[in-house]
Amino acid sequence: MLAMDAARAAMIALVPLVRGLWWIYLWAFLVEVASIVFLPARDASIPDLVEEEQLPVANGLILGSSYGSIPLGAALFALVAALPGADIAGRPLALVFWLDAATFVVSFFLIARVTQLGSASGEAPVTDEPTNFRAAFRIPLVRAVMPAAAAVALGLGALFSLGIVFVREVLGAGDAEFGLLIALFGVGAVAGLAVLQRAPEGGDLLVRARSGVLAIGVIVAFFSLAPSIGFAFVGAIGFGGAAAYTLASGMGAIQSRLEGTERVLAFAAFHVVIRVALAVSAVGAGAVGDVVAEVQWPLVGTLEPSRLVLLCAGLLVMLSALAVTNRAGHDTGEPTTATDDEHREDPGGVGVGGATT
Repeated sequence: MLAMDAARAAMIALVPLVRGLWWIYLWAFLVEVASIVFLPARDASIPDLVEEEQLPVANGLILGSSYGSIPLGAALFALVAALPGADIAGRPLALVFWLDAATFVVSFFLIARVTQLGSASGEAPVTDEPTNFRAAFRIPLVRAVMPAAAAVALGLGALFSLGIVFVREVLGAGDAEFGLLIALFGVGAVAGLAVLQRAPEGGDLLVRARSGVLAIGVIVAFFSLAPSIGFAFVGAIGFGGAAAYTLASGMGAIQSRLEGTERVLAFAAFHVVIRVALAVSAVGAGAVGDVVAEVQWPLVGTLEPSRLVLLCAGLLVMLSALAVTNRAGHDTGEPTTATDDEHREDPGGVGVGGATT
């Protein structure tokens, strides 16, 4: 984490030095690569810092700091960009990028003070198991839920790609209504984390994540059929809540069921697959929305291209939740006495690190 914070600070500081679109694309790609290294390490380290019963709260705070700060960052960008000194030495928006780089420096020093991580993982465990990226897909838990994770990311990518077009052009939202819609996503996320925090202790986090995936699919489908911006507001709250609930539950399931290197590999696989699926879906959904004509559906009527793509995305997410249930089995997640090797070889159910689902 420290190495990636230092690398990202340097990368972002370099952006305003060259005027060229290719230069921005280059550093955007490299910053994303560094983030994919940073995020699995961050998520895998949380169980070393808190007790297992505190995982939902800790994951909620992580998600809140990651995504809740996005609108704050956008507002800060607008404020700094408007300052007379935003362009330094003829470099457009140099001050903005250098302040952004400084945030990674602050993160570096804050993480360096967390001494528990140094003692918990200062030495790599001795193991004969492979530790490359492909090894993550040998973990039963990862294989069981990866299709759903990819499907959810595909659905969310479609929402991100066409959501603005849908809200502005189909529902006719103005700037103020669009801003309120984005704010309601955050309100829903807070509500979803509050629901998870108050859930009965001892529940299966993977089952909760599975329910959240199903809820996301239903909400995206509902959102696509919203007849007015008011219904979209309700969908935004629901979507934010379901997404936060699902992400926090899924993170907790991985953290509580996997240990050591397996945990890091699992998070690496999820972050990579989700980002790739988001990118593919965002590009694909936009292209499909451009070429698909309006469709006449029974009982629903005529659907604009953006409605059609979002509806299909919601249905895909709903089906992915059912697929996870069928593959993962129906056990309750109670610990067993089998060894890790026995779990890996057991084709029935998902068992890793002394737990089955």
